[in-house]
Amino acid sequence: MQNKGFIRTFAVALALVCLYTLMFTFRTSSVEKAAKRYSGGSYEKEQAYLDSMSDQVVYNFLGMRKYTYKECKEREISLGLDLKGGMNVTLEVSSIDIIRALSNYSTNETFQKALALAREKQKDSQSDFVTLFGEAFEEVDPNAKLASIFNTVELQNKVNFNSTNEEVLRVIRSETEGAIDNAFQILRSRIDKFGVVQPNIQQLETKGQILVELPGVKEPARVRKLLQGTANLEFWETYENSDIFPYLVEANARIKELEDAAKALASGDTLVNAEAGETVAEEVAAETAEDASSETSLLDRLAQGGQTADSLVSEADIAAEYPLFNVLTPNIGSDQSPMRGSTIGYAHYRDTAAVNRLLRLPQVKAIFPRDFKMLWSVKPVEFDPAGNTFALHAIKKTGRDELPPLDGGVVVNTSAQFDEERGGSAGRVQMTMNGEGARIWGRITRDNIGHEIAIVLDDYVYSSPVVISEISGGNTSITGNFTITEAEDLANILKSGKLPAPARIIQDEVVGPSLGQESIRAGIISFILALVLVMIYLAFYYSTAGFVADIALLANMFFLMGVMASAGVVLTLPGIAGIVLTLGMANDANVIIYERIREELRAGKGIKLAVSDGYKNAYSAILDGNITTFLVGLVLFFVGTGPIKGFANTLVLGILTSLFSALFITRLIFERMLAADKTPSFSIPLTANILKNTAYDFIGKRKMFYTIAICVIAFGLLSVIFNGFNYGIDFTGGRSYTVRYDQTVNTVALQESLRDALDGNVPEVKTFGSDNQVKIITDYLLEDAEVADADSIVEARIFAGSRSLLPAGTTLAAFEADYIINSQKVGPTIADDIKLSAVIAIILALAVMFLYILIRFKNWRFGLGSVIALVHDATITICMYSVLYRIVPFSLEINQHFIAAILTIIGYSINDTVVIFDRIREYTTLYSKRPLKDILNGAVNSTLSRTMNTSLTTMLVLLVMFIWGGDVIRGFVFAMLFGVVIGTYSSVCIASPVVYDLISRKDRKEKK
Repeated sequence: MQNKGFIRTFAVALALVCLYTLMFTFRTSSVEKAAKRYSGGSYEKEQAYLDSMSDQVVYNFLGMRKYTYKECKEREISLGLDLKGGMNVTLEVSSIDIIRALSNYSTNETFQKALALAREKQKDSQSDFVTLFGEAFEEVDPNAKLASIFNTVELQNKVNFNSTNEEVLRVIRSETEGAIDNAFQILRSRIDKFGVVQPNIQQLETKGQILVELPGVKEPARVRKLLQGTANLEFWETYENSDIFPYLVEANARIKELEDAAKALASGDTLVNAEAGETVAEEVAAETAEDASSETSLLDRLAQGGQTADSLVSEADIAAEYPLFNVLTPNIGSDQSPMRGSTIGYAHYRDTAAVNRLLRLPQVKAIFPRDFKMLWSVKPVEFDPAGNTFALHAIKKTGRDELPPLDGGVVVNTSAQFDEERGGSAGRVQMTMNGEGARIWGRITRDNIGHEIAIVLDDYVYSSPVVISEISGGNTSITGNFTITEAEDLANILKSGKLPAPARIIQDEVVGPSLGQESIRAGIISFILALVLVMIYLAFYYSTAGFVADIALLANMFFLMGVMASAGVVLTLPGIAGIVLTLGMANDANVIIYERIREELRAGKGIKLAVSDGYKNAYSAILDGNITTFLVGLVLFFVGTGPIKGFANTLVLGILTSLFSALFITRLIFERMLAADKTPSFSIPLTANILKNTAYDFIGKRKMFYTIAICVIAFGLLSVIFNGFNYGIDFTGGRSYTVRYDQTVNTVALQESLRDALDGNVPEVKTFGSDNQVKIITDYLLEDAEVADADSIVEARIFAGSRSLLPAGTTLAAFEADYIINSQKVGPTIADDIKLSAVIAIILALAVMFLYILIRFKNWRFGLGSVIALVHDATITICMYSVLYRIVPFSLEINQHFIAAILTIIGYSINDTVVIFDRIREYTTLYSKRPLKDILNGAVNSTLSRTMNTSLTTMLVLLVMFIWGGDVIRGFVFAMLFGVVIGTYSSVCIASPVVYDLISRKDRKEKK
């Protein structure tokens, strides 16, 4: 072997670098184990211990460089959220809101129609919103000019009346991208102040989408509020409740009149509104239809004299007489007179959307003063211990253009403080304003002594204090039903700045720490078992050479972990699967080399020459096979996201390290043994002649193989048509919760209970793993933009529907922390993106394989044969998911993990196929005068031993992962296990026969 000195030096240097980088992980692990021992199970004590170690030296590298625990933590192997718990969020900054703001909220009809059309187009398009808006504007009115809408004061230096639509769109695009970049920096600032170790925030390729990863987060609801708040702080004057109450009474009467009209219309009668003098249309009836089962009514409240909405009983006749007050309890006392303040009513959270719809009806809205607007409180009212009732405030629009008289732009500093008046852990936010803000604030408070000022953030009332006297100096505070933690978050949001547009969560996943620990445990167990079994198999089959391969395997694992640590690659659960799969596939190079050496020995060559020629003749097949799998890994890396990218990382790096270990480490060991006159053995008597001199007629039986493939695929396609698939929420959109109860779960009974809790929405409930663990899937409130805190509401409803399975006294917070071990949300837009990405990834992988085979073998028939075999493998595996998902006792979902499995199967199958094609190419040169059928049969038979050994070791590894790898990846591993079997079959029985038929057809044409 040439360049032995260089290879030996490189191997030693690589080992030292890997040892250096892995020591950071060893040292942090040692400190964290000591923290657990010290804490005695207390999370607070454990964190306090780790905080105290932050600046302590824990790693001294050869006396040259000292590293503190904090520095080691930054350099250790990073674990993904699925292994250590945490939250993964994809945010989308609203481009439509940015465009509206750029137009100064234009009411132009063409502009509004174009925005609505662009939003519809976005559901089925991958183009950015600005492009879609431009296309929609052109469709709505080809002669309209954008310059007439965007020639605002803010854009006067960029847009004038003579600007073309293309020029205006360029300005809009530039301003939108700038606003998104600004939003990214503001969100980064908020996260940095949140106190999470090793957070990750990055902009995704789709403009406007931002990925946020927060490891170790235990309060997902708090994170959602932190990320989605725009920090649009406003100070509004308010109406007195007594001023608005008469309008509410009149509005109730008007709504009753409209509902009566709707009923008459439904019965075929025509009723004319006496005041407006116009026929009531069907759309009014649709808008005013309300749920007859609401819990609150005016007469009930007057009769009981209470203020708790949950305690009230609704009756159909009262609901018909008081349609507004049936969902909105007016703020009146026992003497039926309006209470003081800006609060005009209370509603259960499920009724807030109904109140909004009723009061926004044009016929109802016309009743109220033009400067009236309504806003809900951000926190439930204190008199409702269940936390279900919210207050509705009457806001007075006294500013110009309906803008508040004062906004957050004047605030120069914020801080969270304990609220001494409320005591305990109550908090408030202290604010300091600039000179202009102090002057305006002084005037507002002077003019409103004895009245409330509403302090509003993101269109929710946080506080509505009564002004006692004029406040000068610009200092004020936000008080309310806040804890000190909530006050700190609010101060953080205000200090970081206002987002240029709302950022909404379109995808999120929460992994509980207990599930993360279980995933680590399952991953380690499956890894160790797979490693031991493969090493035993190699040592048994190849004797001394098998032990050499074992050393190469251990070196490969060491190098792989070291390179991952050095490159900062995040290790995920699919990443562990990638490592274990690499372990199985790494043997392929050793197996190819050893089978070649055994052939050379059978040919009568001496051991030294046999080893030399064996390595030399194996290089081509090894490189071709690994390059094709490497290319699939690259497709996964660039097209996949999240866990799929983690799988691709380890697969790509694993291929590189396994190649180095198999080609060079083993060669160095054999060279040393031969130099010492030690003769390595490459088999034992039992395995020496396995599959030797076989002569199976694979080509002659090709029609039988084709028939089997066609029948299996036809059966699978029939299942797809009539049985369908079990699509995961990656593809359909929705919310998924994995919940572990303390007792066995009857999924049918739980589904019924949850249906009642989710207002009739029927969730999917299925056992996931053990019989006390279920996965709950629902689309409840997924697209309801009017419902604030929809994620928290859904979790509260699931808690309510699960009460019969929970110990008495279990709180919502305890349920979220201890029972929900994993949750995921995928919005419909991102679900469409995932589906498209999956199709692109598979097509791209097939195209890349075809091109590589075409270039490498200089014959398109080999490329087509390989692609047909790959389509065969992918189709049968996909169809089997349809056939089996109702039968097997584990989850078989079509999701991102499944797509990763399909692409891995493609990589494995093409690796198998290329090894056989490589031997066909060799035999074509050596035995050019033989019939083509004999050449192909000989090539396939000569590689059977290698095919068997590679397939067995890979299946052995996958079987270990399937049994001990955990519930999360069981379906993923099943797809790969099934795919390896099908891929091995197609490499031998489909790919080579197809190539034979294609070449034979060409020869027949040439003879004619």
